[in-house]
Amino acid sequence: MGNRVPTLEDVAREAGVSRATVSRVVNGVRNVAPDIQRSVRDAIARTGYAPNQAARSLVTRRAGVVALVFSATDGAFAARVFSDPFFGRVVDGVLPVLRERAIQPVLLVSESERARTQLVEYLRQGAADGALVVPLDDEDPLPSMLVAAGLPTVLFGRPGGGERCGFVDLDNDAGARLAAEHLWAAGRRRPATIAAPVTAPAAAARLDGFRRAFAARGVTDVPVVRGLFSVDSGRTAMAELLAEHPDLDAVFAANDLMARGACEYLRERGVDVPGAVAVVGFDDSVVARGARPRLTTVRQPVEGMAAAMAGLLVEELEGARSGPASKVFEPALVVRESA
Repeated sequence: MGNRVPTLEDVAREAGVSRATVSRVVNGVRNVAPDIQRSVRDAIARTGYAPNQAARSLVTRRAGVVALVFSATDGAFAARVFSDPFFGRVVDGVLPVLRERAIQPVLLVSESERARTQLVEYLRQGAADGALVVPLDDEDPLPSMLVAAGLPTVLFGRPGGGERCGFVDLDNDAGARLAAEHLWAAGRRRPATIAAPVTAPAAAARLDGFRRAFAARGVTDVPVVRGLFSVDSGRTAMAELLAEHPDLDAVFAANDLMARGACEYLRERGVDVPGAVAVVGFDDSVVARGARPRLTTVRQPVEGMAAAMAGLLVEELEGARSGPASKVFEPALVVRESA
């Protein structure tokens, strides 16, 4: 086509459909067969057609943008966004779903009262059609602020404040039980755990699930030290646990980064993993596969959960259902070398 800007007519010819059909697909109208939608989107990719967003917004009354928000109440959390692979996995899961619907993501970070207020006002002005929110604190007020503002919102994790909005989550209690059952089956009777910060989503479920599983087998004393989801905090927690409980023979950490830190400290102290102390993490991130020894861990399918989160929001925006929906995923134990 040379330097000529591709048009709807070009896409229609390429796909072998009418201009009206192309328009319906571009504008997200739902009464188009899935195979025709795929054909039109393939034609759009081949021709390089770019919809006029301003015109499209007039028709759909939508911006064609979704906000992906990482939110916390601790202003120092930004460093974790760039060091913890969890956040990149969320992005990897969300992007393909939004691209399939020609929706653009905008990444936002909220870490203070002022930032939350500005973010909600920005979205209320029509900057985005809805929000995908990853709260790092059960007491984070942002989800309730977004819901109160009438913005379609879906969370990664159950609403901590009882907000009426969509969410995806993992059965964290079941995941912790898997870790405990594996350690018990391996003959470990003196376990300890490196737990998440007390206000972190899923912290209570992972801690309580692990302790209850051992209590059901007669082991009621399970020492706990809380970390900060980082390698360094895992090392510090492991040092404290080993100093106070030198006979421990197993450690369950609430994420892979802390499990890796625990392994590093044990190795430096000359403690064999898993011979003397077995270590189990949580997430099954790239950290688990890169650790030495490689981590046995509870798999959280973050990419799939993030994709489902985006799908729930898209369905809400397109009117495919009325009201919020949720989806809870099942964990799986991945056995490697550390336990």
